[in-house]
Amino acid sequence: MKKYLICLDLDGTLLDDTKEIPQYTFKVLTALQNQGHILMITTGRPYRASRRYYEELNMHSPVINFNGAYIHHPLDSNFKVLHEQLDQSLSYSILETLKKMNVKNIIAEVMDCVYIDKPDPRLFDGFSVGNPKTEVGDLRYILKEDPTSILIEAEEYMIPRVKQALTRFYAENIEHRRWGAPFPVIEIVKKGISKATGIDYVRHYLDIERDAIIAFGDEDNDLEMIKYAKYGIAMGNAIDELKHVAHSCTLSNNEDGIGVYLNEFFNLNIPK
Repeated sequence: MKKYLICLDLDGTLLDDTKEIPQYTFKVLTALQNQGHILMITTGRPYRASRRYYEELNMHSPVINFNGAYIHHPLDSNFKVLHEQLDQSLSYSILETLKKMNVKNIIAEVMDCVYIDKPDPRLFDGFSVGNPKTEVGDLRYILKEDPTSILIEAEEYMIPRVKQALTRFYAENIEHRRWGAPFPVIEIVKKGISKATGIDYVRHYLDIERDAIIAFGDEDNDLEMIKYAKYGIAMGNAIDELKHVAHSCTLSNNEDGIGVYLNEFFNLNIPK
């Protein structure tokens, strides 16, 4: 039997809008894992905010967090951890630029430490999963180490301007990608980092050929992954740009898009 690596974005993809794994999709994924196929989470979230789903699906694989900036194996201490961080001095320069642009808020994450520029109950709720150490204040003064990622919250009309500025001044050193719900966010990670580079790193460890990779996504931060996978699948709720580069499209995250596609792909004949 040919073994496949099935790569799963979380928000807007594996998870429905209530942040749960739909029952049918859960059933299909469990059946495939029992057949020997490998499930892997590939997300912009930190591990503390994805651990619940890793355990619910009883996974035994590495996890790609921070869109490829942090890769580890929760069950294998011999796995070589990959952690790519932004240079601190570069981060300060970026923070200065963002301050001048008057973005709504800035968040820096260093593993399980969260630094928030301005107090905001919504952000506390969103980043409190797993009880990270949280500090609030001007990031130019409280950030004392190399961040794993920087997140920028901005008004919708500001997003293109912020992305343009980041490209103009920092293109040689960073990658920046947009997230969607629950509010517009731009994420910054180190240059050359993406979910695709993370998958490539892991597939060699797992001894999986590239033509045995299936990946599901919905947003800008999934573009490289969808292009990289042999079967890059866009959700029905995905942005148009992702649908244009995808191998195929499936139903939305609220319609068991992953479960329906995989049931047909593997001829499982599991009734919905």
